[in-house]
Amino acid sequence: MTRLVVGPFNRVEGDLEVRLEVADGRVAEARVNAPMYRGFEQMLAGRAPHDALVIVPRICGICSVSQSVAAARALADAAGTEVTPNGVHTLNLMLACENLADHLSHFYLFFMPDFTRPAYAGRPWFAEATRRFAALAGEHARAAIAARQRWFEIMGTLGGKWPHTGSVQPGGSARAVEAAERIRLLAKVREMRAFLEATTFAAPLEEVAALSSEAELQRWHAAGPERGDLRLFLTIAADTALESLGRGPGRTLSYGAYRQPDGSHRLAPGVWDAAAQTLRGADPGAITEDTTYAWLAGDAPLHPRAGHTEPLADKPGGYTWNKAPRLAGAVVETGAIARQLADGQPLLRAAVVRSGANVATRVLARLVEVARVLPMMEQWLAALVPREPFFAPDRLPADGAGVGLTEAARGALGHWVQLRHGRIANYQIVAPTSWNFSPRDAAGTPGALEAALVGAPVGPGEATPVAVQHVVRSFDPCMVCTVH
Repeated sequence: MTRLVVGPFNRVEGDLEVRLEVADGRVAEARVNAPMYRGFEQMLAGRAPHDALVIVPRICGICSVSQSVAAARALADAAGTEVTPNGVHTLNLMLACENLADHLSHFYLFFMPDFTRPAYAGRPWFAEATRRFAALAGEHARAAIAARQRWFEIMGTLGGKWPHTGSVQPGGSARAVEAAERIRLLAKVREMRAFLEATTFAAPLEEVAALSSEAELQRWHAAGPERGDLRLFLTIAADTALESLGRGPGRTLSYGAYRQPDGSHRLAPGVWDAAAQTLRGADPGAITEDTTYAWLAGDAPLHPRAGHTEPLADKPGGYTWNKAPRLAGAVVETGAIARQLADGQPLLRAAVVRSGANVATRVLARLVEVARVLPMMEQWLAALVPREPFFAPDRLPADGAGVGLTEAARGALGHWVQLRHGRIANYQIVAPTSWNFSPRDAAGTPGALEAALVGAPVGPGEATPVAVQHVVRSFDPCMVCTVH
C-alpha cells in the first residue's frame, strides 16, 4: 500500500487536501483535510445580534446570500418574526439567482474542464469537449462566464450588490422592487433562459424538467448525442463510466428549498433512503457534530445549539479543521441531488435507485435543478405586489434562541444562535461541505466523500488521479464555508 497526498486542488473554492492510501491501483482509504481555520463563530460571540447579518455573508464570496438567509431566519426564529409574502418571493429570487449561478460555474468552470486533459485525448468526444470546455479558452465556458456576469445584475436590483448583499433581513428584504424593475428583472431571467435553451440544453427548460425516467433520458440523448452541453456530458459520462465513481452513503438530506408564504417549500424537505426507497422527515434536532478527528476541543458529539468551536491545533489524531456532522448518528449526503430526491423528481430517483448517488447523477441533478428552478423565478416575479411591504420589522428578545435553515447550492445549511442579555452568546454553523467532506467520527465511520473515494482508480504515475478529481468535484466543495 502506498500513500498519496492530493492537493491543494485547483478550481475548488478554498483549500483542500486529500490523503489517499492506494493498493492494487485503487484507493483503499481516504482522509479529507480542510486545512484552513477561519473562526467566524468566535467572531460573532458577544456582538449585537444584527451584526450577524453583516458578518456571516463574509464567510463565502459565492454563497453569501445563503449565509445571509440562514442568519436572518435564525434571528427571525428567535424574534418570532414572520416574513411578508413579497419578502418571501424576493429572498427566493436572490437564493435562486445565486444557486443557479453556482451550478453554472460548477459545470462549465470546475467540472467539465477535467475532460479536456491529455488523459482523454484519444476519446472520440475529446476535440468537441476541448472546444467547448477548455479552461479559459472553451467557447461555451466563455459564453457561460458572460451569461453569469449579466445574470448577477438581478442581484443588484434585488439586493443592492453581490456578494455580501445587505438587504436580507429577518422579516424579508429591505429593498422594495418597483413595477418597472420587475419588468427588467423578468427580461434578465428570460435572457438566461435563452442561453440555457440554446447552449446548455439545446431544448426548452420544461422539456428537460419533464424527463421522468432513464429510458426517456436515453431517448432524449440519442436524438443528438452532442447537441447541447447536457447531451455531450451524457455522452462523456457513458464513455467514462462516471456512474461507477464516487458512490454516496445512500442517504441524502435536504432542509427544503424556496420556502413559500404558506410555510411550504417548492422543493420539499426530507431524508431519502435509496436502498429502502423511502422519504422521511428531516429532523434538525437529530443533528450532532463529532470532533474526534478534528483539531477542535470536545469529547462528545453535541447538537449545534449546544456546540462550540474551539481550536486545538495539536490534538492527537486530528487531521482536519472540519467537524463530523451526523444525522441520528448516520452519514448523509447533501446538495442538488438531495433536493431532487426529497422532492420526488422521478428521473433522479430512478437513476439513484439503480446506480446510487455518484459522479454522473450529482452533475445531472444540478442541471435538472437549473431547468426546474428558472421557471419558478418567473412565477415569483409575477407574484410580487409593488407597494406592498417587502419586510416586517423584528424585535429580538434579550434572551432567546433560534435556528435558520436553508438550502445553498451545495446543500443543507444551518445557523444556530443563542442570545443572552441582548448579545450573541453562541453561534454555530453547519455548512453543506461540512456534511459532505466530514472526517471520521468516534466510531471510525468515514464521511461521505471519504467513503466515495474508496475504489477510485489510480493510474501508474498519477500524482493527481483524474478519477479522484472527478469524485471530489462532483460534490462541488466550498471549503471556505466548511470551517469557521
